[in-house]
Amino acid sequence: MATIEVNYFNTFMLNKLVDNNGDPSFPAWLGGSPVASGNNWYVEESRIRGGYNNVENGYGVKAYIVEDQKASQNLTSNIIYSGVYNSRTGFNETNQFSVGKDITKAVDPANGSIQKLYAEDTNLIVFQEDKVSRALIDKDAIYSAEGGGSITSSKTVIGQIVPYAGEFGISTNPESFAVYGYRKYFTDIRRNAILRLSMDGLTEISSYGMKDYFRDEFNKPVIAGGKILGTFDINNKSYVTSIQGTDNTYSTLYFDDSVNGWVSFLSFKPTLMGSLRNKFYSFYEGKIWEHYSNVPGTRGNFYGLGVKNSSIEFIFNAKVSMPKVFQNINYEGSNGWKITNMQSDPTGFDVSPVSPNPYKEFSDIAAPIYSYEEGAYVEDNIQYRAGFNRRENKYFANIINSTPARSGEVVYGDSMTGIKGFFTTVTVSTDYAYNESGDLISGTNPGGLKELFAVSTNYVESSY
Repeated sequence: MATIEVNYFNTFMLNKLVDNNGDPSFPAWLGGSPVASGNNWYVEESRIRGGYNNVENGYGVKAYIVEDQKASQNLTSNIIYSGVYNSRTGFNETNQFSVGKDITKAVDPANGSIQKLYAEDTNLIVFQEDKVSRALIDKDAIYSAEGGGSITSSKTVIGQIVPYAGEFGISTNPESFAVYGYRKYFTDIRRNAILRLSMDGLTEISSYGMKDYFRDEFNKPVIAGGKILGTFDINNKSYVTSIQGTDNTYSTLYFDDSVNGWVSFLSFKPTLMGSLRNKFYSFYEGKIWEHYSNVPGTRGNFYGLGVKNSSIEFIFNAKVSMPKVFQNINYEGSNGWKITNMQSDPTGFDVSPVSPNPYKEFSDIAAPIYSYEEGAYVEDNIQYRAGFNRRENKYFANIINSTPARSGEVVYGDSMTGIKGFFTTVTVSTDYAYNESGDLISGTNPGGLKELFAVSTNYVESSY
């Protein structure tokens, strides 16, 4: 290709471009003055050296396609795949998406967009907002007239897409997905559900004792705009999910398959979580933290923010139809546990002499019980314990009633021992105390090992 000067004398000079120095006599048929019009003139020559009948250098065949609609399209319920890659021969067509080939597979758009794909053996699991399906890879299913199906190999890259039973999806939270072995875990915030996908199909694990909790949690507006992290803790063999709202609220929970239940709430809010080589890690503010490190003094201390209290809540409910008076409480485990709350079941609404509302729901409430070290005091050179005492490595304490006065009671409050009810809810906590700034000021062996093996109570039958 040659660049040619063009002027009004029709003189041609190769490989040079001039603007005719703004000559006003530049011919009008060439666009007028180059300076006035701002044009520089190029003439393309297709023959070598511009000679008559010399060899012509053409562009050859030009491939083009006419697009009637040039605007981009977002096909959120379609899967597209490229050419093949063979590592043994070096054949690589992963950057080719030929429109002349059938390289797309569509799922039902009524179930929302595809949020995640997971390849498992020779199946591809497709997670949509409102549905979970599986597709065969490099094979297809052919069904007989009787309805029986058989698998056969074919040239199909993605075969037939078959939905799992159940109207569940992953909503718009693919970050909640986790996998261990043949089990997959994820959340469906639109249906207030946390799901497990395994060999027996979809199971709603959020209904195992936590249905009301997740219903309330997922219906919060701040959760809808937040994120739900999920991973599998290889150390504890548990699914971990962290539900994080836009207002800095969060809740992190463990689900254990061995008991089919949610076993613990955790006090850390991770940015990311994951397991690697039998260890569990989480990320916070750009740093990676190893959990279960067993470094002395670091238990209950997440992300270097200080040792936090741990607590366990459970219910005493023996002989459910018999009214009882719970007299004392005992536990086996480490020193440093206290009772922060112990309350019987509500007895119904009654007139309250102290409340502005004339009717109030009453239940018996026990006074807090100090830990072994927290309740220690000396009087007349004699050691006493105001809370738990210890005998033969077992800690025990009496239950003191601290229920406010109410109509019809003969004695109440610390004038009587024990609390009445069909059942009682108990919260056992470590005995760490903090100042207004949140700094730890006291506690038994902060950051040390705290074990709790068993908790029991003695009760007698009550006629109320």
